[in-house]
Amino acid sequence: METLGPQPKTLQDLESLSPSELRRLLSKEGVSCRDCIEKNDFVKLAAKSLRLGGTESSGTDAVREEEREPSPALSIRSDWSQDAKTKSEEKKLTNGRHSRSRGRRRDSRSNSRRRKDESQSPPKPDDLEVDSMKISADDAAALTFGAGGRTTERIARVSEAEVELNDTELTLEIRGSLLQRRRAKKYANIVMKQRNGPSMITDDFDDGDLTVLSVPPDVVGYVQGQGGSVLRSIEEEWGTLMVFIDTDLSRAQRLAIFGSIRGRRGSELKVLSAIETKMAGYFSRVRQEIINRDLGKDPTGTWGTDTMTFRDEGEISYALGKQGGTRKKLERSSGAIVQYVGMVAVVSGSKPERCRVREYMKWLFQQLEGPVHVLGWEDRDDCTVVDIPSDCIGYITGNRRATLGLMEEEWGTLMFFMNETDRGRGDRTERLVIFGPQRPRRGSELKVMSGIETKSPGFFTRGLREKTSDRKGFDTDRMLFRDDELSYALGKDGATRKKLELASGAILQYVGYVAFIGGTMKERRRCREFVTWLLQQRRGNVTISDVSRRDDVTEVKIPDSCKGWVTGNRGTELRRMEHETGTFMFMALDARGDERLLIFCTNRGSKGGIGGRRHAERLVNEMIDDKFRNDMDRRNRGRSD
Repeated sequence: METLGPQPKTLQDLESLSPSELRRLLSKEGVSCRDCIEKNDFVKLAAKSLRLGGTESSGTDAVREEEREPSPALSIRSDWSQDAKTKSEEKKLTNGRHSRSRGRRRDSRSNSRRRKDESQSPPKPDDLEVDSMKISADDAAALTFGAGGRTTERIARVSEAEVELNDTELTLEIRGSLLQRRRAKKYANIVMKQRNGPSMITDDFDDGDLTVLSVPPDVVGYVQGQGGSVLRSIEEEWGTLMVFIDTDLSRAQRLAIFGSIRGRRGSELKVLSAIETKMAGYFSRVRQEIINRDLGKDPTGTWGTDTMTFRDEGEISYALGKQGGTRKKLERSSGAIVQYVGMVAVVSGSKPERCRVREYMKWLFQQLEGPVHVLGWEDRDDCTVVDIPSDCIGYITGNRRATLGLMEEEWGTLMFFMNETDRGRGDRTERLVIFGPQRPRRGSELKVMSGIETKSPGFFTRGLREKTSDRKGFDTDRMLFRDDELSYALGKDGATRKKLELASGAILQYVGYVAFIGGTMKERRRCREFVTWLLQQRRGNVTISDVSRRDDVTEVKIPDSCKGWVTGNRGTELRRMEHETGTFMFMALDARGDERLLIFCTNRGSKGGIGGRRHAERLVNEMIDDKFRNDMDRRNRGRSD
């Protein structure tokens, strides 16, 4: 066994030791080195323990160096270690915030300072109007180009306006504020002119929504993809519009990216990652330009970019994860944009978002050294802790962490078991910590609770009663099922539960025989109604007298001769359309006893788009037309015979 030499007497002696020797030295001194990641961390801790000189000056130099370089590209392990500056920033961010998870049999939420719920719709602008553009048949073809005619949808999403194409009258109707309408017209003109070649972009095109990135000529084809498929996928992911604006193919091509500051940066980094794959070292030439772009231009005024360099392929492989899964969960749980460009991790977002990435990445790498404990988790507003029975840990984790990974992917959270030295050995539970925004955390938590309740009935639900919260913001209600109701409300492979969840906009999870409904008051109330109507269908016809005041339903009159055709055998056709459109559909009686089809969903959808009530209505009308056409063909064949 390797033995430790004489006791180090100077800082140089410490620096000459290996990390394993430093770890043994600290252990001998009775000092915990759990928070040490890189060798430099071990050296500082050992120097402090042995009271060797030079540590304070080196720490001061490090702070001065950090002040000189606004976005240092240090080794990722040292960059994510908690120095004094980072700790002070985190203390400011978490000051006054409290978010405590409930115990294993408590459903009440903590006394945390509630964030404004993300699902609340923004107020309507004062200058809301409708503009109409007259277009040609060729223009209409350009706007309906792509799978399912998604170009018009893309323009609407990037501009945040409502855009609808009228094929028969050849008009484009745009509804929104003055800025939204101006941007939508600009994007529509760019798309329509693209069929004649690259778009010409002038200075007046920038409404605070434009980023221009230079792409080397050798990689333009790689960035575009076959038929522009790569650019289209990036646009779909980040909600942007991307076009090349140069005609000289022998020189670097400028790529114009339109959209929000977050969407533009996500698209830009995705393109840069592709360029770096083909041209290693390109990012180093444009690095400062990328880092300094759009500083402080988000609503918080703290928008910025940090960069961290990975030490080797092993580190980047671990931080990337299988098919990029680890990078994606860091991105979604923190709210920041996280992209790896070559060996550099680039993180963009507001100051709190970037601080969260620092912490999450640090804990991610600490798991390589052993169990991780999050100090002060009780005072954080981005985490929930759930007590897991020891005999359920393997079931919740899954083989090689597969089950936890699926939950992280579904909800966009970061989850790991937390080691705590203050808990006794006789404690039969382990703590699972969940990081992310409030709604995804609650979804992940309820998913975990559902799994535990399956293995250990009554662990969470024993003694629970129904609950209806009067909180307008995000909260959780409970409904209790009878024995024969749960399987019907669940459906095959959970299909019924999922469609009610998607259509209502709430979180719906069954923990034993208790339905937990999470969301705003409007979402919770809607989900309760959907569950109630679903269970009523088992006993006969459902009567919903008036839906005129609702904003989540579309009524469709079905001819008597087409009702069986539209619903299908045992409702199979309705279930198919629900699955395609993310809606909740059923036949219901009105106040006069007349039957009609009701299509429920928070998403109205668009005229030719995928998903939502308008898509479902379109499918229903197509089925009615098919029925009439088949009946007409049958009559014509009868006459000819």
